[in-house]
Amino acid sequence: MANDSPTNPRRALKGRGAASNLAGRFVDQVSSRESDGWETALEPVERIETVAIEEKAKSIIATNNSPDIPFTQSINAYRGCEHGCIYCYARPAHAYMDLSPGLDFETRLFYKPNAAELLENALRKKSYQCSPIAMGTNTDPYQPLEKNKQITRQILETLQRYHHPVTIVTKSQLILRDLPILAEMAQDNLVHVGISVTTLDNDLKRKLEPRTAGPAARLRTIEALAGAGIPTAVMAAPIIPALNDAELEKILRSAHSAGAIHAAYILLRLPFEVAPLFRQWLSEHYPERAEHVMSIVQQSRGGKDNQSEFGQRQRGTGVFAQLLQQRFRVTCGRLGLNERKLNLDCSQFTLPPQPGDQQSLF
Repeated sequence: MANDSPTNPRRALKGRGAASNLAGRFVDQVSSRESDGWETALEPVERIETVAIEEKAKSIIATNNSPDIPFTQSINAYRGCEHGCIYCYARPAHAYMDLSPGLDFETRLFYKPNAAELLENALRKKSYQCSPIAMGTNTDPYQPLEKNKQITRQILETLQRYHHPVTIVTKSQLILRDLPILAEMAQDNLVHVGISVTTLDNDLKRKLEPRTAGPAARLRTIEALAGAGIPTAVMAAPIIPALNDAELEKILRSAHSAGAIHAAYILLRLPFEVAPLFRQWLSEHYPERAEHVMSIVQQSRGGKDNQSEFGQRQRGTGVFAQLLQQRFRVTCGRLGLNERKLNLDCSQFTLPPQPGDQQSLF
């Protein structure tokens, strides 16, 4: 049941993306705050602290056979994300835990301390077949919680020992902490990294992704990764009509100048509870543009807020989506992006010896 509490404010909290604790789609009863006429315009809104909750997972590698996703295996060390990106398509997953995809998603975070152990057990199974493992496909593996928990670091160390290929997508400078590991893996063609650059506008970034690194910091991160010999891509995602779509070419040029050799983009996706949360966010920050933004979104999504069909959910349909795809292709062609295929090497995968393993005398 949704609470009528400080976690359901009327206006956005500083440093948080969602403006409310919108009830998840599985909740039977919902309560809401109503004005009694006694509050004032200057009434303070309580700060919501982040809570980290230990989750003992039973498995760590998720698999998929989606035809429009370039990986079959992924790992998510965390549930929820303190970055607070309002558009995050992982938000609806919190509803499965009887929590809100709104502020709960940003403030009630789950971490998996046994992730590296589960990964090692999975890799040592006789039935395991090596294929690149993707990280950052749901929540950011380098969100602030990682600084202390270091679960992503433990996973990387395990993958390196097994000579197992991995791909990473993040928007955090914290990835540079693991630069030595990533650089060594890159020498063996075992890693490539994608840095998400949604906008080069600091003001828009603060509203859209309140607890993330700024645009300049992300470009410096691309430069550092590329300078260490790590194949690096820029992820221009999501592209939001009438908010950041005009920046596409500039984002690609800036990232290319920083050293990115690959690029991708995703048109804004609004699955399940993300749609009403995003509408609340538009009303709060861009009320004069809200109707126009959603009109183009729906024109690109078959008349709906979201389109989940394979082959269309990432790119959209209609005139706006077609022009966006054309602009992307032309700019990538001019810059020489995506000319080199980033195929990681699975042939090096090996099982390192464990304590107690019998060693050969010959």
